[in-house]
Amino acid sequence: MKYRQEKTGLTRYLHIACLMALCVFAGLAQAADNVRVRLETNLGPIMLELYPDKAPKSVENFLAYVDSGFYNNTLFHRVINGFVAQGGGFDTQMRQKPTRPPIANEAKNGLRNEIGSVAMARTSDPNSATSQFYINLNNNSNLDYPSFDGWGYAVFGKVVEGMDVVKKIGAVKTGPGDVPVEPVILKQAKRVAVAPAK
Repeated sequence: MKYRQEKTGLTRYLHIACLMALCVFAGLAQAADNVRVRLETNLGPIMLELYPDKAPKSVENFLAYVDSGFYNNTLFHRVINGFVAQGGGFDTQMRQKPTRPPIANEAKNGLRNEIGSVAMARTSDPNSATSQFYINLNNNSNLDYPSFDGWGYAVFGKVVEGMDVVKKIGAVKTGPGDVPVEPVILKQAKRVAVAPAK
């Protein structure tokens, strides 16, 4: 009887150890799937980490714009300190750029509009997001699903380096339409290789 109990205890221990190992490997696999994009601005670099497992359409869409060079030499055209810094739609002459077709709203993914998170900008049409994105300068839970319109705004990543630069952008002087008086330029957006987890 004693031998059985010990054997059962050992079996349980091994079972738990295997489950823990699987969880760790699953976590590493998930982390390996995440993509990083470096934004070079005239105020400094910002590193984004994107979450295709949570917002696949939003990430695929954003990366299509990144890879095509669409975001190079565009503006953060709408900055509201304590709210958001929005960009990705206008060139340095404040001309709106032609975009790809809009994507489906993915706000119901569990990600939050917290400070430093990155989300898709859109119009009053919930499924109208194209190239424009914003970085949250505050915890904007009012933008989370279901928000005020039953939809919310889809978060698809977060700032992992360069929050000091994001804060600089948030603090710039703005004029009519919340447009920065001195242009805040996104000079280049580029994918960055992520080192494999050790």
